[in-house]
Amino acid sequence: MIDIGINLTNARFDKDRAEVIAAAQQAGVSAMVVTGTCLVESQQAAQLAALYPDYLYATAGVHPHDAKTVDQTTWQALRELWALPQVKAVGECGLDYNRDFSPRPIQDKVFAEQLELAVELQLPVFLHERDASARFIDILKPYRDDLPAAVLHCFTGTQAELHAYLDLDLHIGITGWICDERRGLHLHEAVKVIPDNRLMIETDSPYLVPRTLRPKPKSSRNLPQYLPHIAQTIADIKGQPLADLIANTTRTSREFFAF
Repeated sequence: MIDIGINLTNARFDKDRAEVIAAAQQAGVSAMVVTGTCLVESQQAAQLAALYPDYLYATAGVHPHDAKTVDQTTWQALRELWALPQVKAVGECGLDYNRDFSPRPIQDKVFAEQLELAVELQLPVFLHERDASARFIDILKPYRDDLPAAVLHCFTGTQAELHAYLDLDLHIGITGWICDERRGLHLHEAVKVIPDNRLMIETDSPYLVPRTLRPKPKSSRNLPQYLPHIAQTIADIKGQPLADLIANTTRTSREFFAF
């Protein structure tokens, strides 16, 4: 199975990153896509992926939280990353009107600029959206037909938002949020609607430890070795054999990221 979104350059992995990767491999995770969220993190993600060829891959881009950091040198530096064989998508990019760490007009502008570059380079996009669905669609829609593929990672939205994203032919990434009985129960119905060739799975480590893990982890740090638990949860909800869900999401992920 493939973890399409893991923040493996996060400082919480600095002391045991190699051990975390080894544990993921032993747990049946066959590849991982390391998320780039700003220029520095994207550079680190690409460097890390280069150390594990044919196992780790990377995205490169600017998260909406970091949109305010973009200057005239950012895009050229990112272009150099997008030219690397291990960098497979533009992103994480999109809108976050929940935290508003960057002003909304700047988020909008930086999101559109990355979509333009993804079209030019014919790379898929790795998308983030929180509390900004209508504006997100307004910005994305004009580019969608010219993008090779697009995945909304860590989907946590409503059924109506899901249908809108599927109508835009987006892939959908599901995390351990679906294991949260406080905030994620609505995803149980949503995940049943996602076609097999549009669904991908991810941990978003070190965030979002699945709350249904037993025994309960002592640490609040999520790990890629927990991906099988997320896969089993989704398979149970969809009424699918686990082997089928793993086969479908693995095939879909490999086709999307072209590895």
